[in-house]
Amino acid sequence: MTIPRIATYPMPTADALPANRVTWQPDSARAVLLIHDLQQYFLDFYDASASPIPELLRNARALRDACDAAGVPVVYTAQPVVQSAEQRGLLNDWWGPGITAKPELYPVVEPVVPRDTDTVLTKWRYSAFAKSDLLQRLRDQGRDQLIVCGIYAHIGVMMTTADAFMNDVQAFMIGDAVADFSAEEHAMALHYASRRCGVVLSTAQTVAALAPKPKAQLPASLAGLREEVAKLLQVPVSDLADDDNLLDYGLDSIRLMALAERWRDAGADVGFVALAEQPVLARWWVLLQGAGC
Repeated sequence: MTIPRIATYPMPTADALPANRVTWQPDSARAVLLIHDLQQYFLDFYDASASPIPELLRNARALRDACDAAGVPVVYTAQPVVQSAEQRGLLNDWWGPGITAKPELYPVVEPVVPRDTDTVLTKWRYSAFAKSDLLQRLRDQGRDQLIVCGIYAHIGVMMTTADAFMNDVQAFMIGDAVADFSAEEHAMALHYASRRCGVVLSTAQTVAALAPKPKAQLPASLAGLREEVAKLLQVPVSDLADDDNLLDYGLDSIRLMALAERWRDAGADVGFVALAEQPVLARWWVLLQGAGC
């Protein structure tokens, strides 16, 4: 038995992707991009000129370009040409000898051929974590997010996403940068991931999330400070007086820390403790003026 010929089907559009149960977002400081099994052997079962393959390859390249720009490491999986019966194990019963029978189809396809700076992991089973050091690589780099694109969505991509979850790694399955045996199996994989173990995003959403964020700005006036704090506390601006104790409006340590970090990023030499000691807009304005506002 081998992989069947795969009929053309439309790549799902962004508005057709399933709703997610959690609100994780890719973070360039935490993420690794995994380009999963985009070898010529696996793509050879499709009509490469017809959907979903052109969209798959275009979107995988867009993801890689975005990750390059954001400093996100890129990892590939690729099954080896030489696989003994013992190494291949139960895969033989399901799919036959695989790439071993067609070694000329081993390479990863254009336009996502690995570069010298990329990592290529040997792929032995459905999950990229099985019999590999992917998890240790993530931990060594201090990264706990995995952005996954490639094939096949309901097999290796979905199993890798589930394995990431079970190892406390946030996984993002990119719904229009994976392909499958059919539209139904593609949709099933996206639905399962979004409801049970990961987040499904479009390529455009992922690229936007990885894009550099505008530099934080300090409030230019006391009125601007009042507006920023009111938004953070989710209260009307008119409710906040300059001498009110902001603790009375629900200011907590988490939101106070977020403000302190934002203003430090914008260049203010003002810390959490100083803000916590005087949780009053008028006093914060004096602190910010003295800290470079």
